[in-house]
Amino acid sequence: MAQVLVVHPTHPQARSIRLAADVVRRGGVIVYPTDSCYALGCHLGDKDAALTMRRIRGVDERHHFTIACRDLSEIATFAKVDNAQYRLLKAATPGAYTFILEASREVPRRLAHPRRRTIGLRVPDHAVARALLEELGEPLLSTTLILPQVEEPLNDPDDIREQLGNAVELILDGGACGFEPTSVIDLSGPVPNVLRRGAGDLARLGLAMPV
Repeated sequence: MAQVLVVHPTHPQARSIRLAADVVRRGGVIVYPTDSCYALGCHLGDKDAALTMRRIRGVDERHHFTIACRDLSEIATFAKVDNAQYRLLKAATPGAYTFILEASREVPRRLAHPRRRTIGLRVPDHAVARALLEELGEPLLSTTLILPQVEEPLNDPDDIREQLGNAVELILDGGACGFEPTSVIDLSGPVPNVLRRGAGDLARLGLAMPV
């Protein structure tokens, strides 16, 4: 049964964050809150943990996970970023946005798009997620916690524990999160392309779309 740690949503307890980071380092899958909704997370290089997340989500290898980063400089380590892209990323991080960028050599080949060599990256603006990434000292492989055949992400920690208690090692309970995933913006082409309108305000990036 998963260990459940109740953490303060804006001032998470350091001990709980350390325990969660230790689980990730040991190859475990965790549930953690973000500025959009709850997410699954595991170590970037752990194939077995990534497979567990795919089983929970009910997706195959064609579904690409996101790399959650501490800051903009970490994004630049895992993606090729030009000046125009950097300016847009700087305006949007941290925030509820996922950016599709050309992957650098630091990204394991199995995580990048097989043909385009792109990867999704984000810097979450949630105290628990940011504390976890800081404690890890490296990115987290992440995916929105949406179960198969369900339209909305799991939001209530009690529901998460009931449905995933035997599938994950640890749940960071930071209270209720939102139901809306991140906005997804493809920066791999000549101009930004909004692939999904989500929690991140597109007007903040000058990419407002008609309703």
